[in-house]
Amino acid sequence: MAHDAHHDHHGDAHGYDHGHAHWDTSIWPFVISFGILFLAVAFSYQFVYHNGFAAILCLGLAVPMIIAGIAGWTSEAMGKGEGLSYGAMGWFILAEAMIFVSFFVGYWYTRLHTEVWPPAGTIELPRLMPMVMTAVLVGSSLTIHYAEHLLHLGNKGGFRLWYLVTIVMGAVFLGMSIYEWSHLMHQGFTISTNSFSTVFFSITGLHGSHVVVGLAIFLAGLPSVIRGDIDEGFMRTAGLYWHFVDVIWFFVVSQVYYW
Repeated sequence: MAHDAHHDHHGDAHGYDHGHAHWDTSIWPFVISFGILFLAVAFSYQFVYHNGFAAILCLGLAVPMIIAGIAGWTSEAMGKGEGLSYGAMGWFILAEAMIFVSFFVGYWYTRLHTEVWPPAGTIELPRLMPMVMTAVLVGSSLTIHYAEHLLHLGNKGGFRLWYLVTIVMGAVFLGMSIYEWSHLMHQGFTISTNSFSTVFFSITGLHGSHVVVGLAIFLAGLPSVIRGDIDEGFMRTAGLYWHFVDVIWFFVVSQVYYW
């Protein structure tokens, strides 16, 4: 009976506590919500009120809050039998894929029902940069896959190295996306220029937001990776999401840049 009581208090044989998880009352969803609010305000300042300085200030608040919120909320669930689940991530990816499908269908319909394409005001998009970005993102997908393989073999040091390489490559990809957006905007090509610019910034921005989420998930796992108490199930799930981001990029780059 004492043994049973001990199990009831501390969880089952796998160490999972099926009682009320402490992260149910987490502050991180609150942080994420305010981050999204500041993000919406930043867009309003930029595209409605044309106040770039205020938009940058709000964006400077939004991005760190969203990233910190995702990372904090995810890290609270690690190792507790809850949180990121490989099977659940599959359903989540399916739902996210449907969002991308709606964007692409809208783009295809607009393009195929327009007599002149691209519309007036469109500038020539870079050709080399998307290829470099593709190489970096595909490379990051390969590095996280190799990292997972090393972890499965018990090589935590090798996993740690390639895990960090993946984070760096993801950040480089995101940096190149930001640079490209800035370059195009300085040339006068913005989301309000024409129908193609709206499609371009909407689809690439949607993909970029998923890169941010993927990096936030990796950052959430970074403390445990450094300590060495690595949750293999968490890492497999994070890798699955990153592969999804990679696959979606092939559709983005082929349809938006080269079609």
